[in-house]
Amino acid sequence: MVVLAVSIISKSGKALVSRQFVDMSRVRIEGLLAAFPKLVGSGKQHTYVETENVRYVYQPIEGLYLLLVTNKQSNILDDLDTLRLLSKVVSEFSTSLDEEGICKYAFELIFAFDEVISNGHKEDVTVAQVKQYCEMESHEERLHKAELQRKIIETKKAMELKALEIEKNKLERGKMVKGGYSSLQSMGIVDGGFGNDTVIPNGNNYGCGSGIGLSTDLNKSTAVSAPSKGTGMKLGKSQKGNKFLESLKAEGEVI
Repeated sequence: MVVLAVSIISKSGKALVSRQFVDMSRVRIEGLLAAFPKLVGSGKQHTYVETENVRYVYQPIEGLYLLLVTNKQSNILDDLDTLRLLSKVVSEFSTSLDEEGICKYAFELIFAFDEVISNGHKEDVTVAQVKQYCEMESHEERLHKAELQRKIIETKKAMELKALEIEKNKLERGKMVKGGYSSLQSMGIVDGGFGNDTVIPNGNNYGCGSGIGLSTDLNKSTAVSAPSKGTGMKLGKSQKGNKFLESLKAEGEVI
C-alpha cells in the first residue's frame, strides 16, 4: 500500500487541505483532485473509484469529501482502514466539518495526517495517540522560545538605556548653554552685537559707550598735546636782550 496523497475537497473538486507523501508536482495533484468529482456518479454507494493510474478511496463528510489517492497496487482493505482512522482524526481536530472549519484548522490537520501516514504507509496509532503526539512540546522548541524571549527582554532594556542617555545628554547641553549665557552676563557682555551698546569690562578701562574704542585715552592725549592759546613762543635768553636794547636807548641810538 502506498498512499500518494490525503486531501479534503469540496463537491466541486476545490482542494481545502492536501498532504502529499511522495514527490508530486502541484499541477499533477490539482489535476487529480479536479478530475475526482467527474468520476463519482450521483447515487452510487461505492467508496472507491479507479483510473488507469490511481485509485481514489473516499468518504463523504457532510458537504465535503475525505479522499485518499493511492496507487492501484495497494490493498483496498488497508486503504479503507486508513480512511476510517483519518475520518476520526478530522472530526477530532476540526470543530466544524465545513469549508471554514477545515481551512481554520488546516495546519493541525496536516500535522495529524503526518502522524497517521509516514512515507506513504499507515502507522500503527490510535486517535488518542495522534492527538497526544501533536500536543507534545519538544525540548528544542522550548529552548528556542526561551532564547527568543531573552532577546526580546534584552532589546527592551537596551532601548530604555539609550532613551535615558539621550535625555541626559539633552539636559547637560541645556545646562551648558544656560551657564555660558550667565557667565557672559556676569562679565558685562550682553547679547546684541558690536553695534548695540557693547560694553567692555570696566577693569581694563578700554572704553565705554557704543562701539569699541579708546575714547578715554584719546581724550587724555588730546588734553596733553593741545598748546595753550595766546602764550606765543618764549626764548630762553629774553631778559639779556631787553637790557641790551635799554643801553642803546640811553646812548641816544635810534633803534
